[in-house]
Amino acid sequence: MSSSPPKKQAVFIVSLVVLWYSSNIGVLLLNKFLLSNYGFRFPIFLTMCHMSACAILSYISIAFLKIVPLQNVKSRSQFAKIATLSTVFCASVVGGNISLRYLPVSFNQAVGATTPFFTALFAYLVTLKREAWITYGTLVPVVTGVVIASEGEPGFHLYGFIMCISATAARAFKSVLQSILLSSEGEKLNSMNLLLYMSPVAVLILMPVAIIMEPNVMEVTLSLAKEHRYLWVLLLLNSTLAYSANLLNFLVTKYTSALTLQVLGNAKGAVAVVISILLFRNPVTFIGIAGYSLTVIGVAAYGETKRRYR
Repeated sequence: MSSSPPKKQAVFIVSLVVLWYSSNIGVLLLNKFLLSNYGFRFPIFLTMCHMSACAILSYISIAFLKIVPLQNVKSRSQFAKIATLSTVFCASVVGGNISLRYLPVSFNQAVGATTPFFTALFAYLVTLKREAWITYGTLVPVVTGVVIASEGEPGFHLYGFIMCISATAARAFKSVLQSILLSSEGEKLNSMNLLLYMSPVAVLILMPVAIIMEPNVMEVTLSLAKEHRYLWVLLLLNSTLAYSANLLNFLVTKYTSALTLQVLGNAKGAVAVVISILLFRNPVTFIGIAGYSLTVIGVAAYGETKRRYR
């Protein structure tokens, strides 16, 4: 007896979510492993590898696999806006990768959970968009939780913390900019087409930066490849997962909803924390766990109040 369509749909969505979790957490843990445990200390070059994979795989997915229809860039003005978004996106990804050199994944995720705070802040500063006061109130535990987690983090590193906060702020700023720059009907791009056009620009931005700031990257990489024969495999897998995370993020949103994605995203962060602690065995304290839990509760409350008072 064959399964009913609703059951098949449910299995399909669950499979998408599992793959989305796996790719997101996988790229995060591989980043940490390569940058902190493997001796590959080149976060800018690693980000360039990610963006190169996103450019190639986005083109294949859209032009050949027809996952979404191709949307063309219609003007120089639209391209300039995409380039601006790409620059901010580069800053967020590079900052996040640099922070992983110095901070445990668990603390990195705790700081990253403050994205709603920066999104609300930039939305107000740039567009003067106001939320209900109760919505702003939910941001208090979001920030307080990270402050508490910072106090209780045995592996706290000031530079790593600054880079993580900067990456989180840049990620929020990019989302606000995107809503402004590509808001007109004629300029709107779905996330997959936006990634298609942003990725090559990101590679062009990152290449000279990597040459200047990581001048010995190829020499050290080749040396590491001789010592660790699976280095190229890890870099290829890591870059592929970076694209898969974006693709699956789009598909989960398409087949569920933005609200479901937000809820699942909060849970994903908690799963990533648990897995990273088990794998890397970084010490955690009760204060740190309490702080991160408070932040997650605040983020969940923020999402709910935004939905109700929209």
